[in-house]
Amino acid sequence: MATFDDFLKLDIRVGNIIKVEIFEKARKPAYKLWVDFGDEIGIKKSSAQITECYRREDLIDKQVLGVVNFPPRQIVDSMSEVLILGVYGEQGVVLIQPEQPVKKGDKLG
Repeated sequence: MATFDDFLKLDIRVGNIIKVEIFEKARKPAYKLWVDFGDEIGIKKSSAQITECYRREDLIDKQVLGVVNFPPRQIVDSMSEVLILGVYGEQGVVLIQPEQPVKKGDKLG
């Protein structure tokens, strides 16, 4: 089992999606996302298999939660710098987001 100290090692922050592209080379349908986590963290790129639940144009300015302290990971020809959090629902992956707007970079805790 994970401990509370294990949880505290994760740096989970709120960011705003500022750019979305179709990730054409991904094995499964996905988007490339650019997420602004504010001045301290900056803009990070990610890949997300969320095409079943979200249209590109609906993602712009959406607030999401992401783990910002994982090492970058190569996904085909792109580097993913942050893990965007979502839930595997019946219809596909649903993003986890704050119930109310909060400041970019705010930390989950």
